[in-house]
Amino acid sequence: MKQGIHPDYVQTRVTCSCGNNFVTRSTQPEMHVELCNKCHPFYTGKQKLVDTGGRVERFQKKYAKKGTQARAATPGAEQS
Repeated sequence: MKQGIHPDYVQTRVTCSCGNNFVTRSTQPEMHVELCNKCHPFYTGKQKLVDTGGRVERFQKKYAKKGTQARAATPGAEQS
């Protein structure tokens, strides 16, 4: 292994958005994560929708508008 080209491997403090903290090792001294084993639905057994940034709601609003416009245009074309 070449000397001097690899980053230092240090103790890392990982902080979750739920408030859980733990120490591991990495090349970064500090990390922030959104989900960990204390709050992830797979590990807790509690099902909750993890919707970052309202993506599901944005999708529903976007395509609900297009669906009503398409329906409004179709009856006018059939009457001609």
